Amino acid sequence: MRRERGPTRSRGSFSWLLMMVDSETILSPREPRGFGPGPNRTGGPWWGHLWKALATVSLWCTCLLGTGSPALSVALPEVWPPKILLPVPVAMATGRLGVEETLGALNLALGAGGPVWFKETRARHLRARDFLAPRRALQARFKDGQVPEAVVHAVLRLQGSGVAPVLRCEATPSGLALQLQRNAVFQRVLSSVAAYTAPAAPAAPAAPATRGPRVLLHCPSLRAAPCTLRLCQLRAVLVADHLARALHIQGVSVSLVPAVRDPDMSTLLQQLWVDWPSASAPASTEALWSRALAEFTSADDKGALPPGVLGSVCLKELLEGRGRLAGYDPNLDNCLVTEDLLSVLAELQAAVQHWPDNCSPGLAAAPDAGVDSCMVVHVVSYEEEFQQQKLDLLWWKLDDGAPLRQKHVVCGPVKVAGVPSTLTALEYYELRHAQVCKASALKHGRDLAKDPAWTETFRVLSVATIKFEMLSKTPQSQLLVALAESISTKGTKSGTFVMYNCARLATLFEGYKHSVEQGLYPAFPPVSSLDFSLLREEVCKFLVQLSMDFSSYYNRVHILTEPRPHLFGQMFARLQLLRAVCEVLHTGLAMLGLPPLSYI
Repeated sequence: MRRERGPTRSRGSFSWLLMMVDSETILSPREPRGFGPGPNRTGGPWWGHLWKALATVSLWCTCLLGTGSPALSVALPEVWPPKILLPVPVAMATGRLGVEETLGALNLALGAGGPVWFKETRARHLRARDFLAPRRALQARFKDGQVPEAVVHAVLRLQGSGVAPVLRCEATPSGLALQLQRNAVFQRVLSSVAAYTAPAAPAAPAAPATRGPRVLLHCPSLRAAPCTLRLCQLRAVLVADHLARALHIQGVSVSLVPAVRDPDMSTLLQQLWVDWPSASAPASTEALWSRALAEFTSADDKGALPPGVLGSVCLKELLEGRGRLAGYDPNLDNCLVTEDLLSVLAELQAAVQHWPDNCSPGLAAAPDAGVDSCMVVHVVSYEEEFQQQKLDLLWWKLDDGAPLRQKHVVCGPVKVAGVPSTLTALEYYELRHAQVCKASALKHGRDLAKDPAWTETFRVLSVATIKFEMLSKTPQSQLLVALAESISTKGTKSGTFVMYNCARLATLFEGYKHSVEQGLYPAFPPVSSLDFSLLREEVCKFLVQLSMDFSSYYNRVHILTEPRPHLFGQMFARLQLLRAVCEVLHTGLAMLGLPPLSYI
């Protein structure tokens, strides 16, 4: 860590807080080819940019979109087949500034017609504007593209819950450019960072029977033996864990299946910071066994069935009868029923019928909510997809109470350059851990792997490397892992880089605290007294981008100044800014199930 020394001259406009991400991404079924509906598989760009839409947000999005967490709210339509809407934090009517409210007010000021304004995100444009109504869009709305003065005045007078205050609105060659009263925005946001980064509390339900959406999250890969868990299965486990956190933090009632019974698997999950329930005994299959006996095809010859198979059930007629053939594999026909398959169905059935009380932060479904309020999301590896389609149909065949809304998130193959495909998840973790220890030894000049003080740090860094690697691409796409690449805090796309910058922030605030104890700096004043007009530097987009921009900002701007009273005002404003950055990083890491580090 570098030593903080002396003030620096500010350059440019401080506009980092005014970045935003896409306000909504829809995961909807596609055609039955590749990654399509087939039992309503979910896809789309939401999975495409982990740091952009799923695990991370820009601080502007965090602060001004209302919920403040890089989590995703979920709306579950009642029609079949459904869409899962997973927008980034949506602005709530809580008095906090919001991009959505501001955009809504701006479009309303232009009169009748579709939305025109958009939030500016490019750094070079942010020096002069925060929102823009493009010239071509205005030409379509107004004669010759000339916006009436009355409309401009209405824009300048915008106000309302969540609407950011406007400084100026003027015509430019690009269109109608608008700039906010940035000092007022910074004051509102940075004066109450915790209120913006905390997830918004869900609204109280109108009636007990309509409480919250319920999502049963099913990850078949967790039934594998931990010593044979393949990388594609590990990818599915990490996606399921991350999706569970994203839903849970938004108040969605989530139940996780299967409960892990193998103690070695529980140990591996704890090692990977995956929070998943465990159980000691399987669910009873008696009811399903009775129904299966009645459904077995009469043509079955018990002598011709493979060992362990109880019978065969025809699935094609179910597809054709319900009109759900689109999206399913056309080769689906008969399903060979085994005791293990009935055990899986029994666990899913029990999870739907007996919803756990502790599955959501204060938003459990009513006991009589019924299966109609439940959606099942199967997170499967590409190898498990065909079998999971059979399982869906068999569940409908044997259980009249099976949820009709079932979706698949299919995780594609994981290829490792120069390594046999037999590499297991445990071997992968051990290799990454060894690389982290080696990188530390090179940096510090000694082997710290056996130092108890560093044991947990190395484990967290190893898991961060794995999670950022495994979640870096859309789940359905092939992932290429380069194990030969060394682990470094300088790699700007790695989990260790994000962790390194978290540690930088911790060191910065620890340094300030130590200087206060020595009497070099005064205690931190009330935030309401800070002058945020002193902030004139640019910083930040998303979790990895945020780390990159913070690193650049930290290397360029001296935060902890010399202990001179005339420098304290700027120092306090910058410390409060970086406190907000720290909150965003910590919240984003929490969505990945990773604890922040205070040193590396």
